[in-house]
Amino acid sequence: MSPPLILIAEVEQDVRHEVRQSLEQNGFRALPAVSATEIWNAMDSMAIGAVVLDAALRGPDGMDLCRDVRERSDVPIILVGANSSEVDRVVGLELGADDYMAKPYSARELAARLRAVLRRGRNDRALGAHRPTEARFDGWTVDSSRREVIDPNGGRVELTAAEFSLLLALLDHPRVVIARARLMALAGVRDTPSSDRSVDVLVSRVRRKLSHGGRAAPIVTVRGGGYMFSAVVDRR
Repeated sequence: MSPPLILIAEVEQDVRHEVRQSLEQNGFRALPAVSATEIWNAMDSMAIGAVVLDAALRGPDGMDLCRDVRERSDVPIILVGANSSEVDRVVGLELGADDYMAKPYSARELAARLRAVLRRGRNDRALGAHRPTEARFDGWTVDSSRREVIDPNGGRVELTAAEFSLLLALLDHPRVVIARARLMALAGVRDTPSSDRSVDVLVSRVRRKLSHGGRAAPIVTVRGGGYMFSAVVDRR
């Protein structure tokens, strides 16, 4: 099996070169990009394993590109930016990023985080091979082997890797209150000072996508406790 191909969309040439060299030394293949056109060309013609996306890209900017890439694909995205504030991290997650790194960052840490987001996707697929692959609730169908979420009208709903991991964690514990720290671990959210907020953002995104026909998603916030999936889940 070929090493995963990482698309490095980085505005600074020296950083782009350093990251490419480091990732290749760490067992990845790396492809540089400096514009939206190069990103789309790569994604249309190659199997991209993950995207490292600089928020400072222009025309459109990196934040807009993060949203656009997520709308087209569930490829893991690590967003990098000069601002390390919680606001920027939360905005990045809201736009569909799976992780956020502040500049300057070490190429070694980037390699570790890439392994984590890629491993999370593999774990989701592996779990699907050892348990019932289909879960149904309130007219919805979630197929863990195909990584598909189908709404009550038969339409497919796109979830990111992080969102899908969170949904599987909730489906595995229906009608049970799960503390934020536990849900963070089950969903594979990286342990950081803002991890609780990261879980909240993921829950918000999943809720929004599972709301249908005026009916809210069955994810209940338990004050002081965490979250609970309130619907009955039928495993097949």
